[in-house]
Order: sequence, then C-alpha cells, then structure tokens
Amino acid sequence: MAKRVLVVDDDPTQRRLIQAVLEREGFAVSQADGGDSALDQLAAGLSPDVVILDLVMPAMPGIEVLKDLRARGHDMPVIVLTATGGVDTVVKAMQAGAQDFFIKPASPERIIISIQNALQMGSLKGEVDRLKKRHAGTMTFADLIGDSRPMRAVKSLGERAARSSIPVLILGESGVGKEMIARAVHGSSDRAGKPFVAVNCGALPANLVESILFGHEKGSFTGAHDKHLGKFQEASGGTLFLDEIGELPLDMQVKLLRALQEGEIDPVGSKRPVKVDVRILSATNRNLTDQVAEGRFREDLFYRLNVFPIEAPSLRERREDIPALVEAFIRRFNAEEGRRVMGAMSDTLAMLQAFDWPGNVRQLENAVYRAIVLADGPYLTLADFPSISGVAPQALAEAAEPVPVTAAGLTAALAPSPADLSGLDADKASPVRILDHRGHLRTLEDIERDLIQLAIEIYSGHMTEVARRLGIGRSTLYRKVREQGLEGAITEAM
Repeated sequence: MAKRVLVVDDDPTQRRLIQAVLEREGFAVSQADGGDSALDQLAAGLSPDVVILDLVMPAMPGIEVLKDLRARGHDMPVIVLTATGGVDTVVKAMQAGAQDFFIKPASPERIIISIQNALQMGSLKGEVDRLKKRHAGTMTFADLIGDSRPMRAVKSLGERAARSSIPVLILGESGVGKEMIARAVHGSSDRAGKPFVAVNCGALPANLVESILFGHEKGSFTGAHDKHLGKFQEASGGTLFLDEIGELPLDMQVKLLRALQEGEIDPVGSKRPVKVDVRILSATNRNLTDQVAEGRFREDLFYRLNVFPIEAPSLRERREDIPALVEAFIRRFNAEEGRRVMGAMSDTLAMLQAFDWPGNVRQLENAVYRAIVLADGPYLTLADFPSISGVAPQALAEAAEPVPVTAAGLTAALAPSPADLSGLDADKASPVRILDHRGHLRTLEDIERDLIQLAIEIYSGHMTEVARRLGIGRSTLYRKVREQGLEGAITEAM
C-alpha cells in the first residue's frame, strides 16, 4: 500500500514537479492549491502520511496552515517549502510543528530523503506511543487494528464490558489477539492506568501454580526463602488476565473460584486470608463446554467466568483488515530494525489476503517480520514471503560486464528460449524487435520497455525472477516498470 503525500502549494508547476518526483518513487500524491483546500480535504477524510507545505501562499500562509493542522489534532509529519532559508523562518516552522524543511527548488534526492526520514520518525514515534500505552495500561479499543464487521462487533461488545466490572471470557483461536482485547477492556475501564497482570495458565509449572497465583509466606515450603506476593496481589486495584484458563489444574480451579466469589485469597503458609480488589478477565482457545462435559473443567467456575463472552474472530474471517495489519507491522519493524520499507506491492497484499493464516495475526506478524529482513527494495514483494507465495528469494543479480555484440547477435540474445515460451500465445512469443519497419534502430527506451513487458509475460509476473533474468535488482526493475507505465502488465500476467 503506497504512502500518500499531500502537496500544498499555490504554484501549479511546483506541485506537478514534486508529484512527478514522488510518483516515480512509488508514492501516491494528492494536491491542494492552498491552505483552505488542504484543510477541507483533511476534514473530508483524506489521511496523508506526509504533508509537503509551502510557507508563502497568498490566502493563508503556511505557518498558519501548520498551526491549524496541529490544533485540529493532525499529527502527520509536515515538511515545509521555503524560497528563502532564513534562520528565523526555519525556527518558526519547527516551533509550529514542522518535521523538516527544504529550499526551493530542491533536488529530487533531497525531497525523497526528507520524506523517508519523516516516515521513519513517524514510525518511531508511533512505536514509542504504543509502548507507552501498553506499559501504562491505557490501551483502548481505538488502538485495535481493523474495521471489518467482526472487529467492529468485538469493539462494541468490549466497550460495553469495560463500562462495568462484569467478568469477561474472551474466546478464539490461538494467535487472534485475545490479550490485546483484554488490554483494551482494561484501558477503557475505570481501572485504566492501574496494574494489568497477564498470566498464561498453560505455562505454569504444576507444583508452583498456587504459589504463583496466590503467593506464599517465607518458609512455607522448601526453597521459600522470602515472602512472595502472587499475581492476585500484584494486580490489586487493576486487572488480572488469565490466559488459557482451560489449562488450569482442577485443584487450582477450586481455589480460583473461592477467590472470585469471596474476593480474598489464601497465600501458601498464611494463617489468614488476604482481601484483594482485582477484576478478572480470562481467555481460552478451547471449548470449555466440552471440557465441562468431560469433567476437566469445573461447571461452577465456567459459569462464574462465562458471564460476558467475547468471540475474537480468526484472521481468515477478517481478511479486509490484513492490509492495515501489514502496514502497522511494517511501521513497527521499521522502527525496531532501522529499515525504510514503505509498504507492500498490491499483488503481495492480494496474496496475503488470499492465504488462510492458520496461526492468525501472530503468524502474519512473524511473516512480515521475516519479509522486512529479506526485503531489498522499498516495497515488500512476493519473493519476501517465500513460504506463502512459493517464490524463492534470490540474491540481487550482479551486473555483468558489457560485451559488444552485433545487431543480429543482440536480437538472438533477446529472443527467449523455446522452453521459456511454452504456454505463451504465438503473437506474444515474437522476439523483441531491434529495428523499426524502415530498418532503423529503435530507441533504447522502446526496446527496454518491450523487453521488460515480455519478461513479465514469460515469468507470469514473478518479479524476482524477471529481475534475475534481466540482470538487474528488484528495486531498479520496479522503478523502470513505473517509469514505463507497465504496472498493468504485472496484473495481467499473474
């Protein structure tokens, strides 16, 4: 998904020049001929990733536009354009919230680097904000990614549950994000900012379950050298999230039920119970009804926990959320790994949306992480997801030393082999023509365009293989595809 840049400038020539530079690099571009127009577009729902803003405009100066943007809550990076590089002008722009500036006319390289830096800083800021919210326990349902119908239902139910202290049981397959929903319930409740303690009941050692949950006194058993507060007391005043509650041993289920009913716990070795103020949220990927019928889960505890169930949808039930999830993971891993991947190619997103994702969001997250590490170009491609697309990753092809050839030899070299042409229509199987109908050499640009188009057809749009066969890098290939207007050929070939 291409990053969108809003160019705000009263000079139409300047807007067109910047648009041409940005579109060659794969950005989507919107234009505004003044501050009022830009603000109207944003109010109508335009959501650019970066704004390029001219400071000197007749109706509404750029500084005023910038201040108005920030006052309306728009926090996207803003890069200002100025005809003069005075220190006072730059300082005022930075104080108003600008990310960077450049002096007109700027070189294409300067514009692209400035935008890439702004996007990277935005990713870092977003990751810091996410970590702060997670640490502070203030994550809300607005922070959950996805606007599909199943996710809207989850958010609606979760917000209702958060307004009360009702016990919530979150159901769903492994990897769907049950803990994120629990954190959103906590962050949307009156306990936001208080402790949120998560416990994976399936990972607790059998002989230490009671001590970990309820705590123990010093000397209560061999190895208990100090007093230990259990998870219930750690979460006092906040929320205790019991993940994989179906894995809890039966004897501990009895003690958990008493803690829920009485609001008190019995630490191991303690002579008296301890009062606790904890909200319980639980989750499971198991069918607790079946476990109750089989005698592996207490019926009374089940009814105590299953007061307000929320069904977390699998990723295959919310495929329309995959592009937004991929974009969020790219931002996160760019920040963590110091990369500058700007998005994923449209054919790659289509492939990811068609996949079933048995491991759900967690599997998608790990797949994007691996793709970020593999990626050589600015956009993720099919070859960056080899286990899903079946396209093996290839090292960037080294450019070969140029070898002089005759026109006839060049024509022969450009002609595909019979094996390569199997399955192609006869009218598509002709070699790339070197000479025009008058016998003169065609331009290099025309020959290159035909060659790239032919290669895309032969290798069914698998761009890594196309790049390898042409002896160029993938990023160079994608740039040439954009310059030659061959994006449609990729879609037709697949």
